[in-house]
Amino acid sequence: MTEDPNSARLRIVIPKGSLEAKTLQLFEDADLAVLRSSDREYRAQIDDPRIEEVRILRPQEIGKYVEEGIFDLGITGRDWIEEWQSDVVTVTELPFSRATPRPTRTVLAVARDSGVERAEDLPDGAKISTEFPEMTRRYFDEIGKPVRIYMSYGATEAKVPDIVDAIVDITETGSSLRKAGMVIVAELCRSYPELVANKAAWADPAKRRAIEEITILLRGAMDARGKVLLKLNVGADGLEAVLGVLPSMKSPTVNELAHASGFAVETVVAKREINTLIPSLKAAGATDLVEVPVTKIVP
Repeated sequence: MTEDPNSARLRIVIPKGSLEAKTLQLFEDADLAVLRSSDREYRAQIDDPRIEEVRILRPQEIGKYVEEGIFDLGITGRDWIEEWQSDVVTVTELPFSRATPRPTRTVLAVARDSGVERAEDLPDGAKISTEFPEMTRRYFDEIGKPVRIYMSYGATEAKVPDIVDAIVDITETGSSLRKAGMVIVAELCRSYPELVANKAAWADPAKRRAIEEITILLRGAMDARGKVLLKLNVGADGLEAVLGVLPSMKSPTVNELAHASGFAVETVVAKREINTLIPSLKAAGATDLVEVPVTKIVP
């Protein structure tokens, strides 16, 4: 029996909100541009034969929807996977966050002048405000500290100390907590966005192949960020000096030029190094240097 090509087409869900712009940019860099009629539209398309449907929804919901098979593939944070204990397959981590390349941390924070230095110092029955009630409940159960947990719907840091004793909230740098006069006393979770798959879809050979192919494109685009391809020529007498200057992901590619006139060298380097690297290579004897943008790196 011939396999129905439509059976392998994927339903994908990507996050709305703080991760939305970076996720959309990643898909565009991977040549999987997300097309929709307006920025407010929750339904979208990707012009790719492997993809049937795209939705843009809040990351809080995505893990459960993928677990239950409403979608085959999604992007959400490890924090929300932990909060809902979503039973999904993590295909790959996507190391970008809302504002910086750092992971998002889910932390317990208290007022700076509270005298609390660790979670165990909180009084029994302490009031905790959070958008992560299940993760918070499990954490305090594990350390044997009875607390009262209040669901927060925003402005969580504004509730200490006159409304609650502590908060469990997300941060990348901790700067907003410091500005609110708070200090971090415990870390519950460290989170990057993850590409997650429904278990049944992952077990299906055709869908798994489609997922793996899309993952190659997304990871290739991520791994190319901040990298350039550097090409140069060098005479035989300068080759070792040039190779000694070059950083490289792996060994540089070296090819002999026609008529034994020297060597062509190319390698991938970090873009942030290029402003000092090119003059150093020139001084070592390199000529005809060319810097080329890199859009994907696939090992």
